[in-house]
Amino acid sequence: MFSLTRTALRTRAVAPLRLSFRFNSTINKINASSLVGTYSQGPITVRYTSEHEWIAQHPDGVSFVGITKYAADALGDATFVELPEVDDELSAGDSMGSVESVKSSSEIYAPVSGKVIEVNEALNDSPQLINEDPMGEAWLAKLQVEEKIESNDELLTEEQYHASLHEDGH
Repeated sequence: MFSLTRTALRTRAVAPLRLSFRFNSTINKINASSLVGTYSQGPITVRYTSEHEWIAQHPDGVSFVGITKYAADALGDATFVELPEVDDELSAGDSMGSVESVKSSSEIYAPVSGKVIEVNEALNDSPQLINEDPMGEAWLAKLQVEEKIESNDELLTEEQYHASLHEDGH
C-alpha cells in the first residue's frame, strides 16, 4: 500500500534515513483481466462510495458492484457472503447483502438504483475471493442500471475516493 523511499543527506556524519510514504493508487482499481474488466469492449466507468463499495458500469448499463480492496483488508478473512436475489429491484442506499469475516460483519449497500440480473455464485463456495480479488473476481452482483453513473454526484471518482482515504487517515 505504501512505497518507501530513502533519501541520504550528504554530511560528515552518518546520513539519517528519511522515509516517505506514497499512496499506491493501484490497490483500488478494477482487475482488468476479470469478468468485470472483460465484459464489454467499451469504456468502463468506475465509481466508489464513501462506504467502500465500487461500481463498474459498461456502455450497455450493465454494472458490476463489489467492495474495495481497502474494505476487504479492513474486514479480514471473509467467511460468508450474503448476496441479493436475482430480479431484486434496488434503490440507491438499499442493503444488498453482507460480508462476514472472522473480525466482523458488514452490510453492503447498493451504490445506485437498478435491477439485479446476476449474482456471483462463486462467493457462496469461496468467500475468500473477497480477500484475494475484491476488485475483480469477487464482484457481488451485476445490476442493470438506467442512469449513467458518471453524472451521479453521490458517487466518488477514483481520485476523490483515494483523497477520502487520506483524509480519514487510512
